[in-house]
Amino acid sequence: MVVLADSNNKKKNKKKKKRGGSKRKMTAEQTSAFKSVTEWVYLDRSNSSSSSSSTAALSSWVEKVVFELHSHSKHSDGFLSPSKLVERAHGRGVKVLALTDHDTMSGITEAVETARRFGIKIIPGVEISTIFSPRNPEMEEPVHILAYYSSCGPMRYELEKLLANIREGRYLRAGKGVAPGRLHVARAMVEAGYVENLKQAFARYLYDGGPAYSTGSEPLAEAVRLICETGGLAVLAHPWALKNPIPIIRQLKDAGLHGMEVYRSDGRLAAFSDLADTYDLLKLGGSDYHGRGGNGESELGSVNLPVLVLHEFLKVARPIWCGAIKDILESYAEEPSDSNLVRIARFSRMGSFKESSPLSCGKDLIDCCLSSWVTTEEWQSAEFEAIRLKLSHASIDLTGVQVPIETK
Repeated sequence: MVVLADSNNKKKNKKKKKRGGSKRKMTAEQTSAFKSVTEWVYLDRSNSSSSSSSTAALSSWVEKVVFELHSHSKHSDGFLSPSKLVERAHGRGVKVLALTDHDTMSGITEAVETARRFGIKIIPGVEISTIFSPRNPEMEEPVHILAYYSSCGPMRYELEKLLANIREGRYLRAGKGVAPGRLHVARAMVEAGYVENLKQAFARYLYDGGPAYSTGSEPLAEAVRLICETGGLAVLAHPWALKNPIPIIRQLKDAGLHGMEVYRSDGRLAAFSDLADTYDLLKLGGSDYHGRGGNGESELGSVNLPVLVLHEFLKVARPIWCGAIKDILESYAEEPSDSNLVRIARFSRMGSFKESSPLSCGKDLIDCCLSSWVTTEEWQSAEFEAIRLKLSHASIDLTGVQVPIETK
């Protein structure tokens, strides 16, 4: 009897192994992609010392490098401050976090400062409210576009003007001196007794396309073109919420759309993955985390983006971001004004610089602000060398330089 029991246990153990008791090894393609992704994730460490951090990361598994590309803070309709959002992301194992508040980038600086403590890389982002307005007015519907930028943010101020116009539109419709997001409206509905709590307000009235939902009036194609012109990556958010996704995706692709959300916490949506293939778009996704709580909300880092997807994302995004950084640095090298310095410093770690002595040369500015975004190879390119040479003659004093804080 004992022998039979042992043989049965061995069979059970074999079955367990076959079911995935051990983690699957990466293919050669995945290993190469993972190496490239982790090198970028840990870029500030590998630039400051050896590449040991990248090597250590490679000994880990693919699932350990978690990107969260869609999240919100209380600067729009989220429930957490940017600092608390970053802390929660850290607790969930997120290594790269895109803060994509609705029509504002005002929470990015706080997120960047907090992320320093946790070793998280912040991708400055925004979710832009636009509208699809075909000839048939019955087909009109709101469309949200995610924009992802480099550490310096948009190259020019046109993007900020667009966001301000959208917020101003909400202000004009709402009145009373504030440009409210959905969270503000939800709180007002609770106070007025229309609903019992915030969750009920969102579930009944404030969901995308709901009876109390209001979107910006910016034509979607113009928004995508502006994202591209200002050094951003444009991605269609939650296309499954659209009534007529195909004509919208077709118009967006013509305007320069780079990708669309295909992955959710419950997996990849085959129909939208096929659409992404048809229009040659990146396949991305994020939790769309707001911090409302409850069973209906996906957690930060819950969307499993395959390493090959992350690699394709960075392969498209990094040249765009690198070009934007060059443009911003060249502008400062040509005209070392406070306004051009602010463009570099907007989302960077300038507060800590002010507490110490002023920077003495432009090279230090690049090293301190951009070490987590630009590789050693990129720094040594002819274009960057020319910029570094110009900046080496510039004396940079941060005394009195104020980085503007965008209002909600």
